[in-house]
Amino acid sequence: MTPAAYTATEGGALLVVAIVLPVIGMLAIFALGLRRAERIAYLVLPVGLLVALAIAADVARSGAAVTYVLGGWQPPLGIALRADGLSVTLMVLTAVVLCAVGLVARGSFSTPPDKAEARSPMVFWTLILGLWCALNTVFLSQDLFNLFVALELLTFSAVPLVCLDGRRETLQAALRYLLFALIGSVLYLMGAALLYGAYGTLDLAGLRLLARNDLATSVALGLMIAGLMAKAALFPLHLWLPPAHAGAPAAASAVLSALVVKAPFFIILRLWFDVAPQPANAMAAQMLAWLGIASILFCSVMALRQARLKLMIAYSTVAQLGYLFLMFPLVMASDAPTAWESVGWTGGVLQLVSHALAKASMFLAAGLIAEALGHDRIENLDGAMSVVPISVAAFGLAGLSLMGLPPSGGFVAKLMLLTAATETANWWIAAAILLGGILAASYVFRVLNRAMAAPASDFACKASIPLYRELTVLGLAICAVVLGFVPLQPFAFLGIGRVGLP
Repeated sequence: MTPAAYTATEGGALLVVAIVLPVIGMLAIFALGLRRAERIAYLVLPVGLLVALAIAADVARSGAAVTYVLGGWQPPLGIALRADGLSVTLMVLTAVVLCAVGLVARGSFSTPPDKAEARSPMVFWTLILGLWCALNTVFLSQDLFNLFVALELLTFSAVPLVCLDGRRETLQAALRYLLFALIGSVLYLMGAALLYGAYGTLDLAGLRLLARNDLATSVALGLMIAGLMAKAALFPLHLWLPPAHAGAPAAASAVLSALVVKAPFFIILRLWFDVAPQPANAMAAQMLAWLGIASILFCSVMALRQARLKLMIAYSTVAQLGYLFLMFPLVMASDAPTAWESVGWTGGVLQLVSHALAKASMFLAAGLIAEALGHDRIENLDGAMSVVPISVAAFGLAGLSLMGLPPSGGFVAKLMLLTAATETANWWIAAAILLGGILAASYVFRVLNRAMAAPASDFACKASIPLYRELTVLGLAICAVVLGFVPLQPFAFLGIGRVGLP
């Protein structure tokens, strides 16, 4: 039996609504007709955002986690859902990004008026809702097997988004993505099985109290984290991500980069801080940081070498994900009373949020630029500023966050990580952060330099982009910049519910 019990809180039923609402939307698409897919999604997306904001308001008001025990059955017999400061932050982030992607995707995935129904819009909106359900389940679940199920739903919602056009190269990229995801799932499941065999429970709160610093626990956590690294596309397990982004629609790439790869990292945080015996292994933390640095440097150089805009942004995604893994040794070496009261913790989470907003904006902007010009070749972006000025401006603002320039959220996040690195004498991490910012500036300015160049004499705009789509992309970039006004200190909201589990 689990030696810890969850107490259901007022408003806990909203956690169930957050998971079930996208499922209701998916069922409604099949029940009411495939032609209505986008209309149903347009209705569900804002309602889901309101639900996420309501949960966040409840957590902020009470200063404690919101909990719900399904059927009243305590773990390990039952399932508990729990929303703390970190999880509701990611829930709101997910809802905001998906609403923005939905607005921009309206121009590409709407059923033509002269057709009864179309395959591509129906599949896209159904998968987006399925992906949303999976993400909310990841953020709220307190059981390792439920997290496994949510990861599988996430994989089987994300993989088809890569190959919506059915071309040979996109199918190959989707199969590669699926292979890496399934390998990660096998490793995760093996680790979960070892933990269950050792402790008789998969509940996070129970494991937190029972876990011992022994070989079985170390091997189990090592297998699970390795599997999640494959799903999160950390170097050198990133090989699936650039090809997947290259052929995917811009809206799908925005979701994959901003949200999908963040879910495995979120579970790594849960395993490291909620399950692993404390203090965690310092050598393992250093290893994760070195892999993060390899991602930053290698993939930044690869981004510089790309000829296509989407591929450049894809490699940039892997590079920016590397910053997230720097937080583990920084948090461990901190003098703060708890991990979530350290500057490194807040910097890492802020990097996650700012990167999601900036990268969603960049991919959507790249999609609009390619739609207007008819291609996304970087050397031939001359004249982009004259036809889609707002999209180019959004790309530039989002690029500030990647470079770590003020006043962007990326600046505050990287500055906090840099502060933590200097305070803990991790000079190699500080050097990597600075060098990564220089490399990011190189590939961002390379694009802006071409996009703002005068158009050629034979330049022709291939398509007119509605203003609302460009303004939506700009809105995401502005959100990434606004995060730069967060105070340079541990953010108390992210620590809500982190002490005294459950």
